Amino acid sequence: MSDIGLKDGALMIVDRPETPAHGDVVIAEIDGEFTVKKLFISAREPRVTLQAMNPSCAPIYPAPDVLQIFGVVMYFAHKTRDA
Repeated sequence: MSDIGLKDGALMIVDRPETPAHGDVVIAEIDGEFTVKKLFISAREPRVTLQAMNPSCAPIYPAPDVLQIFGVVMYFAHKTRDA
């Protein structure tokens, strides 16, 4: 997800009480596995899509009963140089 500023080894600051909205980067749990993805909520049909920023990764269309959003990623913090 380096396209949106998330670099390898970065810290994510997550707001758990924040209500996830269309376009947010979220931490989601699907069937016991955690992932960081961009959330898309369809306005026309009740469907949620989780999309990686890597174009080679296919979108995920989780069933509502297996998806849990743990929080909205509000900030990224990363080193500015290797030490």
